[in-house]
Amino acid sequence: MSASWKQLLFQLLLLVVSCRHVNTKTAGPTPTSLPQDPVSPLPAAVRSVVLKGKSETEKVVVVNPVSLTLECTWTGNHNKLPNITGYWRKDGNEIENSRLTVQLENKQYNLMREFSIANEEDLGNYSCLFGSEAKIDFILAAPQMGEVRDKPIVSYVGDSVVILCKMEESKPQPSTWHWFKANGTDKEQIDVAAEPLRYEIKNDNGKTRLVVHNVTEADSGLYYCGAVYAITTTLSHVELKVITFYEPLKPFLSILVEVIILVAVILLYEKSQSKKNEPAAGNVTNADSTNTLTQGENSGQEGSSSMRQRKV
Repeated sequence: MSASWKQLLFQLLLLVVSCRHVNTKTAGPTPTSLPQDPVSPLPAAVRSVVLKGKSETEKVVVVNPVSLTLECTWTGNHNKLPNITGYWRKDGNEIENSRLTVQLENKQYNLMREFSIANEEDLGNYSCLFGSEAKIDFILAAPQMGEVRDKPIVSYVGDSVVILCKMEESKPQPSTWHWFKANGTDKEQIDVAAEPLRYEIKNDNGKTRLVVHNVTEADSGLYYCGAVYAITTTLSHVELKVITFYEPLKPFLSILVEVIILVAVILLYEKSQSKKNEPAAGNVTNADSTNTLTQGENSGQEGSSSMRQRKV
């Protein structure tokens, strides 16, 4: 085979290899976005209130995200107008595009709207209004802790203190609990793992206990227990006051000081009065002595007179 044929065969081989390389690149799958999980719809719930008067408040406990339908029925309109304007408010602000004309049906007015309650910001006060004549308030909130300690917990420096929080048995129980300590206007979550010798958290049957070991005066302040739900965390607070062993003695010591000062003032007053009375007492003694001498002299003179009379 001549050199020209060999060169031609070599060029054809290179052409075939390059074509296969190009086909391999173009034949591959085109880049696509990763498949996304479909967004699961929120579970649905309905809350209805029938109003016969002018206003009413309904508390709605929300634990998990929910698609909540609020239904208002008003039967207290004595004028029985064929229609009336109805609208909705959230936390006092009118909801956009919520106004509509409500027809009188079966001697009552019905107003209904669906709300997506997905997070903490969606909680609050939802109001349905029939013109300016009637209103129903729906208060949406997570379960609240009923017992709030008004007086602080008092402990001494060096002791261990237990702070208790609990959710009533009749209310939905939280999934877990968190503890926070107030730091100015902020709240710092207490990390037991970071300080195991200082803090303990014990959760049991809707109750939580925070144990603080070897407390100091710096541990005084507000402590917040948080009942954790899927929708939000409900907070309650307890105040801790750490004092020294001398603190209870302060009132007694202040009274003792006052008594000592009072006794000292009395003693000084009596001493000053006794000094004023000493010269007067001396004068009385001298006067008595003078009177005694005078009487003695008189007696002497009388005796001399008697003796003279006897001689005569």
